Amino acid sequence: MQDLGAWKPLIGALLLPPVPWLVLVLVGARLILPRRNLGFFILLLGVVGLWMGSCSGTALWLQDQVLRPPPALLGETQDRLTAEGRAYAQRVALATRQGRTPPSPSVGIMVLGAGLVPRAPEYGVADLPHYFAERLRYGVWLGRQTGWPVGASGGVGWAQKEVQIGPAEAEVAGRVAQLAYGVPLRWIEKSSVDTRGNAAASVAMLADQGVTEIVLVTDAFHMPRARRAFEQAAAAWAARAGKPVPTITPAPMKFWGKDANPVLAWMPSGAGMANVRMACHEWLGLLAGS
Repeated sequence: MQDLGAWKPLIGALLLPPVPWLVLVLVGARLILPRRNLGFFILLLGVVGLWMGSCSGTALWLQDQVLRPPPALLGETQDRLTAEGRAYAQRVALATRQGRTPPSPSVGIMVLGAGLVPRAPEYGVADLPHYFAERLRYGVWLGRQTGWPVGASGGVGWAQKEVQIGPAEAEVAGRVAQLAYGVPLRWIEKSSVDTRGNAAASVAMLADQGVTEIVLVTDAFHMPRARRAFEQAAAAWAARAGKPVPTITPAPMKFWGKDANPVLAWMPSGAGMANVRMACHEWLGLLAGS
């Protein structure tokens, strides 16, 4: 299983845009002389695919119509978590005054990893890429708003597993949270290599400590697959432990929105290409059950 997982980055790179469209362009160019009409059609199909696969409008359509992430947490659910968090803080304060062991939290905020920079030249140490950094910032903010503790999940991904020597993603997140925000992470899950591993290890870690609701923080495009993995892991943990299934509450962030100029939404851009690629990655992951 581990050997198969190690091939995931390469397989994904070959299946995700722009590689399939580039292959069509090459095939079409090769066929233009012997079979002009067919070659031109395939070439045109590849060019159209490259164009549409580089548009932010395509990414937005994939997000809203294919991936369909849940809405942002802000609102009634966050208000509930805040009220419960304040009640929990009061119980902790009372137990501390009475010299008793503070109660364990029933809610935990878990931020999913998104890779790392093994050595950032400006810092001289490992750092978080922008996806993970933004997830962590939102997770810390959510923890401050609601009063519930925060954790991070992420070991060493398949793409870096054979070459990386150093801290895991979650360990780097713990250092950044402490130094940049002054917030120590309560949970550091550093054994996982992918989203399913994040889910299995995080659910077991938090549920074994009495957490009955996990607030899951990740990008909106990643949330459908992550949520499914965490709900499956929660059900599996409950079956093993003979206890109620922990609740998974999605807290998606970084939704893709409409461009101010609708024409620009259908003009190729680097950001559009990156977002389409990520959306396709998530869609393939959902289809493959990973």
